[in-house]
Amino acid sequence: MRHHAIDVDNPNARIEPYTQAAGGWGALLSVARNLKRQNILKKGAISLLNVNQPTGFDCPGCAWPEKKDSHAFNFCENGAKAVAFEATSKYLSNEFFAQHTLRELAEKSDFYLEDLGRLSHPLSYDAAQDRYVAISWDDAFQLIAKHLNALDDPNRAAFYTSGRASNEASFLFQLFVRCFGTNNFPDCSNMCHEATSVALLAAIGLGKGTVTLDDFDHADAVFIFGHNPGTNHPRMLATLREVSRRGGTIVAVNPLKERGLERFQDPQAMMEMVTNQSTPISRYYFQPKVGGDYAVLLGMLKHLQQWDQAALAAGQSSVFDREFIAQHCEGFASMLALVDATPWAEIHEHSGLSPTHLQALAKLYLDAKRVIFCWGMGITQHRHGTLNVHLLANLMLARGQIGKAGAGLCPVRGHSNVQGNRTMGLNELPSTQFLDSLDRVFQIKSPRAHGLAVVESIQAMHDGRVKVFFSLGGNFAAASPDTDFTAQALRHCDLVVNVATKLNRSHLICGQAALLLPCLGRTEIDMQLHGPQAISVEDSMSNVHLSAGQNQPISEHLLSEIDIVARMAEATLGKDHIDWRWYVESYDRIRDAIAEVFSEFHDFNRRVYPPGGFHLEHPANQMQWRTASKKAQFIIAPMASVYADAENQYLATQQQQHYLLMTIRSHDQYNTTIYGLDDRYRGVYGQRRVIFMNPEDIQASAFAEGQWVDIESIYRDQVKRVVQHFKIVAYNIPRGSVAAYYPETNPLVALSSHDPYAKIPASKSIPVILHAGQAAEYTGSAGIADAVLMK
Repeated sequence: MRHHAIDVDNPNARIEPYTQAAGGWGALLSVARNLKRQNILKKGAISLLNVNQPTGFDCPGCAWPEKKDSHAFNFCENGAKAVAFEATSKYLSNEFFAQHTLRELAEKSDFYLEDLGRLSHPLSYDAAQDRYVAISWDDAFQLIAKHLNALDDPNRAAFYTSGRASNEASFLFQLFVRCFGTNNFPDCSNMCHEATSVALLAAIGLGKGTVTLDDFDHADAVFIFGHNPGTNHPRMLATLREVSRRGGTIVAVNPLKERGLERFQDPQAMMEMVTNQSTPISRYYFQPKVGGDYAVLLGMLKHLQQWDQAALAAGQSSVFDREFIAQHCEGFASMLALVDATPWAEIHEHSGLSPTHLQALAKLYLDAKRVIFCWGMGITQHRHGTLNVHLLANLMLARGQIGKAGAGLCPVRGHSNVQGNRTMGLNELPSTQFLDSLDRVFQIKSPRAHGLAVVESIQAMHDGRVKVFFSLGGNFAAASPDTDFTAQALRHCDLVVNVATKLNRSHLICGQAALLLPCLGRTEIDMQLHGPQAISVEDSMSNVHLSAGQNQPISEHLLSEIDIVARMAEATLGKDHIDWRWYVESYDRIRDAIAEVFSEFHDFNRRVYPPGGFHLEHPANQMQWRTASKKAQFIIAPMASVYADAENQYLATQQQQHYLLMTIRSHDQYNTTIYGLDDRYRGVYGQRRVIFMNPEDIQASAFAEGQWVDIESIYRDQVKRVVQHFKIVAYNIPRGSVAAYYPETNPLVALSSHDPYAKIPASKSIPVILHAGQAAEYTGSAGIADAVLMK
């Protein structure tokens, strides 16, 4: 399969350092440009006034929570882009698909596909014409039912979900799939924060963060590990700004220097805007090398241990909260023994920090009485992602930083309801307690065998063991690792179904049959028999609230995700046992059912309708640990198991100069959705095929800044994985580390390179070598170059 670079010589492309703070006038201008681009200046402005408001709709972007005393403008630049691209006036008619084959569309960029507008009609793939053609909703559901019911085993189907699906859609979806007979629920969590869920479940009994926004008002220090809030969760910058302005310490631990972690100009702070001033965010900034997080965190523990020994020898109080540990924890002594046995030289070698900087980082943690740890996919997307999160939990447990105001664990989740999906049961490894409750309420018998996650589903499709793939939102083919392999796997299916609002790369990869089903967006009115409906979502801090669209649907042919799930379920299973479409008439009925299944959702409707909804309390904050022993667990692994695993041992045998590549988002991007061709804060304009390198690495290599290179990953399976035509850009990143945007670099991630516990792809630590390349000829309006997934 070829990978085309169709615009790497874009005449509008340039590298121009950005000198302004994050946010500010640049953000406001970007919002205006995006509203204008979608031809919705008036409609878009009205929509933005309703986003993240108590009676409005939840932003279709990130999962950062809203403050109770929210502003009239409660959105960020990237949230505004998400709203603009969903509320767009552009739409795709049936005539468009009659004029374009999938092969032709596959040659276009992700930005081009996104910018075409909304899907307006249900479509079926005609292989003879290589085109999507119109199909009625009834015929579409009958086709799905035909394929599902023809399977000799329910486990030969897999049901994927993206994080934008509501609680109600997620609950009904998992109920249908379990009635059908499988737990095959590959989910977007499997590719981002599954390491967090697995690690925290084992360590503190529930795979969620423990903090609320109020905790940030009381924290002495906030540590940000492997996360770039300025692009990924810009509303978080307003929270960090408040911490900084009241004198709190913010510590960034991240390989790349990121503008959003340095300083922020709040567009809602009039004086900052008028005077062009900004607020410093991180008081301290540490740059470990890519993949060095485990060594950094273990080094922090080792410093604490040594300071503790010195304090006790001097008759002083322990550095550790030994009363908390004795009462609530297990495994502390064995953890300290392993830390003590780990040589400093090994820690410093792998961390990428100097001994002085590592000690300073540990001292900052020691000196703060109330600490919040925040982290993103820079921590989780490694083969040791789960182990990274274990060490974060260890550090916090060791000093009693869980269960008190102003302190705790704060995984910063991605998509707006990705946490709610999991809460509602979209999990390939469901608990027995949940299944028992589901069976009791609906009088069914749920399957008990564990299902397939993303990596396992891709392999199963490739092997022919899974023949039907259903995607409730998302962009599975582009988001997944090993892009070529994933595309081949999808083509091996008998049926591929995608539910979506807009066209994306995955819709161009079809099985023997394929359906593309358009659904309502978060911004649109969802009118059902009992009137306009509201859905609910759970944010990154376990707050559950309602979301109700305000805009008229762009097409009369759209169905809600809930309606699509119900009609599919009725077509497949009938309605003798469960009247699926009865639940669609009023979503209150779904919430009543959720309340019966989950005790924490008692009185769901009564509690969710008041503005702001309600909070799901984390048991750990009441010192309740839902582990087997009813105590929190210190869990640690030797560094050798992290940095000398089979892949690293193979890498050590290679003679070529290699680097560790981390995949990142641009500022004009959310997940795999491309809103534009700029990455303003990193000084990249009109292009995406760039690779960020340390200037000393460039000088020491055979390459030069601005030179075109091809990137090849190195794994012990020795499969050749190459992406072509990337321009070298000098950047502030540790030596030996490089960075480039996904999904363009996802073809480099071997399916086998994943965390063994959470099965999360190691997209943040890809071993690569560089080859001299050449720019392809610019072909005009297509935009960026992406992996072409059509044969």
